[in-house]
Amino acid sequence: MAKVIIRRAGYDYPALRDHFFEMVESLAGDRIGPGGRVLIKPNLLGPAVPDKAMVTHPMVVKAAVEYVLHKGARPQVSDSPAMGSWEKVLKESGISQALQGLDVLCTPFKKSVSVDVGEPFHRIEIAEDALCADVVLNLPKLKTHSQMLLTLGVKNLFGCIVGLRKPEWHFRTGVDREMFAYLLACICRKVNPTVTVLDGILAMEGQGPGKGGVARHLGRLLAGTGAAAVDVAVCRILGLEEDRLLTNRAAKKLGLLREEVELDGDFRPVNDFKLPGITPLVFGPACLHKTMRKHLVQRPVPASNLCKACGDCRRYCPAGAIQQKSKTLIFDYDKCIRCYCCIEVCPYGALRAQEPLLGRVFTEIRNRLS
Repeated sequence: MAKVIIRRAGYDYPALRDHFFEMVESLAGDRIGPGGRVLIKPNLLGPAVPDKAMVTHPMVVKAAVEYVLHKGARPQVSDSPAMGSWEKVLKESGISQALQGLDVLCTPFKKSVSVDVGEPFHRIEIAEDALCADVVLNLPKLKTHSQMLLTLGVKNLFGCIVGLRKPEWHFRTGVDREMFAYLLACICRKVNPTVTVLDGILAMEGQGPGKGGVARHLGRLLAGTGAAAVDVAVCRILGLEEDRLLTNRAAKKLGLLREEVELDGDFRPVNDFKLPGITPLVFGPACLHKTMRKHLVQRPVPASNLCKACGDCRRYCPAGAIQQKSKTLIFDYDKCIRCYCCIEVCPYGALRAQEPLLGRVFTEIRNRLS
């Protein structure tokens, strides 16, 4: 059985620290020893204060660092943020202050090494620090995701792809969500985190994972030796069929979910969690795909009253589908691959995923007939 521990928790540090120590010690205490290099990989998407639920809470990161130091090992906190400088992310998230005075290395991923993750991707570049650590502590945040439904333990390790290589992989996998999910599972298998501790205390619902999402208190801390098993546990808590999360399907294909997942702790379902609206990217005859993508398929849409014309979305777009004239964003939806990187990196929450009018009409008709 793949055990996932669930604890009711808040960010009151002494109690949170006790929960964290107890969970990790019971799962992998014998794997962390004196002198070992321990990589701590939180979700640090970009600069955001903790109450926005966009990044792993600083108290969870602090607990991880103190646990590693307690075991006599050497902690390193690293990620590759999608937006903002590393220093700004640490400062706004509260992590700099939380780790003040602790003997920990905080550094962004910089150097990558080429490794074989298997078919169909073969060799890809992953952060050297993630591959060379003796132990990897994976600290994802429970958030919704406009492309992949949820971003949890498996997807958090996509942050081990350094810098602009992330949007390159979005472009290479194109509009195929299942292919992208399979890539995420391949990366997870290669990084092979020792323990995944998911921050579901203050989660994000709605149109996540960036500033378009809404914070929601769930009061859950989950831990397991398998990132995919933790993801399955989250699906059960939220009342989702586990195969609805594409990374779970991919994890099963790769053998990352061979065992039944056993939940240990306070399991109470959440029945009204707001998921993002996700529609099929392409459907029907191939000759109509271009027309459908333009007029029927969900796509990123800017809100002119929120947009500050900073240009982050345009610079990050892997498909080159965004142009900017003065303070107006212009999307080429023929080029757009619906990876929603633009929504993810927008520092002002000025982009959202939305079906065009014809798409909404088509969906309504289809729902009534189904």
